[in-house]
Amino acid sequence: MQKGSFTVLKTLTDSQGVSRARAGVFTLPGHDGKPKTIETPRFMPVGTQGTVKAVSTRELKDLGAQIILGNTYHLYLRPGHQRVERLGGLHQFMNWDGPILTDSGGFQVFSLAGLNQIDDEGVTFQSHIDGSKHRFTPELSMEIQRALGSDIVMAFDQCPPYPATEDQVKQAMARTVKWAERGLKYELKPHQLRFGIIQGGLYKHLREQSAREMTAMPFDAFAIGGLSIGETPDLMQEMARHTAPLLPADRPRYLMGVGRPEDLVECVAAGIDLFDCVMPTRNARNGQLFTSEGKINIKNAKYQDDGGRLDPECECETCTQYSRAYLRHLYVCGEALSARLNSIHNLTYYLRIMKEMRAAILDNRFDEWRESFYNKRQIKKPQFN
Repeated sequence: MQKGSFTVLKTLTDSQGVSRARAGVFTLPGHDGKPKTIETPRFMPVGTQGTVKAVSTRELKDLGAQIILGNTYHLYLRPGHQRVERLGGLHQFMNWDGPILTDSGGFQVFSLAGLNQIDDEGVTFQSHIDGSKHRFTPELSMEIQRALGSDIVMAFDQCPPYPATEDQVKQAMARTVKWAERGLKYELKPHQLRFGIIQGGLYKHLREQSAREMTAMPFDAFAIGGLSIGETPDLMQEMARHTAPLLPADRPRYLMGVGRPEDLVECVAAGIDLFDCVMPTRNARNGQLFTSEGKINIKNAKYQDDGGRLDPECECETCTQYSRAYLRHLYVCGEALSARLNSIHNLTYYLRIMKEMRAAILDNRFDEWRESFYNKRQIKKPQFN
């Protein structure tokens, strides 16, 4: 049943001889019948409502984005999956001809604390928009994603809260397995790939059990879910490092919703191939910019007379054409251009460090690149046993 192909070009081993960081090529059938290639490791900009906020699809292509993420829950509520399908599918609707991954809607539904009711059949929830009542099941999640026409369809899962007891995590994990089995029975469009999701919270033995049960099913690849939901970065990185080797080496490994730059570095080092997070665009809209020398809060008054470029190592439109003083001016005035320029830069930064890591892996210099990353930003590198 596996579709597409994934070729690992280079795998590095850690100090214990365990296979970790790797570079590969992921080829998808393509919604238009034309194969689409993704170079890994790869970051996916998040287009929650059919748009990566403040950035056009042409700009995304210019920045080097190869795949983006759409949100099943939000697109179901507005404008509606059936409408999107009538209008030619999500690719045509948003004018993006590259691959699209859609999440299952599970995380958004479960994050509506106090507005949902979960049972073994599915989830009943209230819309965050107008309070109307809706019900998601594994079958409906597949129906929505089929209508959207995304290239990668995520299994409907239950993401346990943090903190959670072992029994709570076990229950969520068991539901995720049952829901995955039900979702697999729903027929998708020929080009669509299915990803299963590994749960298990911060319990290593449950992650192992989840991986055994999910990888026994005919998914095209697998994701690690239920992380970066409140636990410390060290715990998140440790669990990702533990879980990655449990997944098939011949298929992409996707870590959902993790996005600090240092988390990307450590999780690439752990053997993860695909990432997504709203952080680059959300932080951009709040005036926090990522640079090769560390984070900058452009709202700070110290930048009001700073005529220098934002990041001396970045060649994006924002850095080559505008000063820090101008970017601060746009932000404090609430100008729409602020969100656009800041988002272009942050996405450029994320896509660039992923490209640099890939090149470093292929050239057998990933450890040196990683050391340089931390030294230039004056961040302490995590130490794992």
